[in-house]
Amino acid sequence: MEILRCSNLTKVYGNGSNEITALDHISLSLEKGSFTAVVGASGSGKSTLLHLLGGVDRPTGGSIYVEDTDISTLSIEQLAIFRRRKVGLVYQFYNLIPTLNVRKNILLPVLLDGQKPDEKRFSKIVETLGIAGRLSNLPRELSGGQQQRVAIARSLIYQPAILLADEPTGNLDRKNSQETIELLQMSNRQYDQTVLLITHDEKTALKADRILTMEDGKIVQDEVVS
Repeated sequence: MEILRCSNLTKVYGNGSNEITALDHISLSLEKGSFTAVVGASGSGKSTLLHLLGGVDRPTGGSIYVEDTDISTLSIEQLAIFRRRKVGLVYQFYNLIPTLNVRKNILLPVLLDGQKPDEKRFSKIVETLGIAGRLSNLPRELSGGQQQRVAIARSLIYQPAILLADEPTGNLDRKNSQETIELLQMSNRQYDQTVLLITHDEKTALKADRILTMEDGKIVQDEVVS
């Protein structure tokens, strides 16, 4: 079942002689429960693509459908709600709130929505990710790998339509990098979570089921990994 589709997606920065085309008429479809990696050199447009698909930035042209909603037409307020409820975002630098403990950081999307947390789901996620014993700790009291686990838990708490990971291992050592990718694979398989991973590391990309290669704002290769 298709969960995400974009058509003729374009992003242009600047104008006139300063105009830069970051994305050049990209069309893409992702199936529910898929694990896709996007690779490419710096400046190829892969992070721009992720930000547009996640509603963090707006396209210059084209459409983006997530679960049959064209998010490119949403207002700023509607887009904020969409991101909170439908998109799990995992970044290189964790983006945890330093004054909130682990529990509150994980539940932040739910609390911002004024919703009651699903304690059963919460418990399962923190147990699976191995951070159940750290719920009262502040981010500064955790290792880099533990902070990334918290970020992944936060991205999963709302059962998002899609989990977007932008170079999630870029700030980690080899051991924690491997564990982070394994956790993304686990979330894909155990929770049937659709994952789109941005990475510059070809070995990391091979953990996915599909690899998209970007160059100059275009997808130049689309490969299914056996």
